[in-house]
Amino acid sequence: MKAALKLLAVGMAALGSIGAAAPVQNWNVVVARTAWPSHVFGNPAAPVKLVEYVSYTCPHCAEFQIESEAPLRLNYIRSGKLSLEVRPMLRDAVDGTVALLAYCGPKDKFAINHSMFLRSQSKWITPMITANAAQRARWSTGTRLQRARAIATDFHFYEIMATRGYTRTMVDQCLADEALAERMAKASDAAVEAGVDHTPSFAINGQLLVGTDEWSVLQAQLAARM
Repeated sequence: MKAALKLLAVGMAALGSIGAAAPVQNWNVVVARTAWPSHVFGNPAAPVKLVEYVSYTCPHCAEFQIESEAPLRLNYIRSGKLSLEVRPMLRDAVDGTVALLAYCGPKDKFAINHSMFLRSQSKWITPMITANAAQRARWSTGTRLQRARAIATDFHFYEIMATRGYTRTMVDQCLADEALAERMAKASDAAVEAGVDHTPSFAINGQLLVGTDEWSVLQAQLAARM
């Protein structure tokens, strides 16, 4: 996982330097935040706009990230023909905690934060099965911040974020962002009302895709639009 993230970081940096030297814009290095709240990668004026609804505790979302990350960036986003908007869907308190941590810091940190949590999901998610009753009680009692800190402790998120250069104080500041947590929760509820009933789910140019939750299926639909 660390090797894959390092390769992603090096690749993005290299692509950025190529884009700076060449007359063609490399859209892989462009990221923006939206009011949803979400992150958009690529050309904001791309003719094909892909939206991904993702849950950090969803195994299928982790599989999709691993399979799709490189081809999406290299074959679609870089050219400016497609933009990717990543929207977090909160299924539980653990999801909400990870979503805040992926969002933590400047927008340019999101790509690797997001990829890191999904690629390492099989390792950090173990407490969902092994946690004792006392631990589970801490995840659902007290203030939202108290619950988030308990989750961050039991799932070793403080240690994970430290590998990205975040101190415990920085992590706690991000977990304490009540306004962002509320926006994420409301956006997730709105997505459910709009018909998003599983993760990962996708929309292309505003149209929610039916029967599409794997990279092979989505790739065929993207190719048909290029």
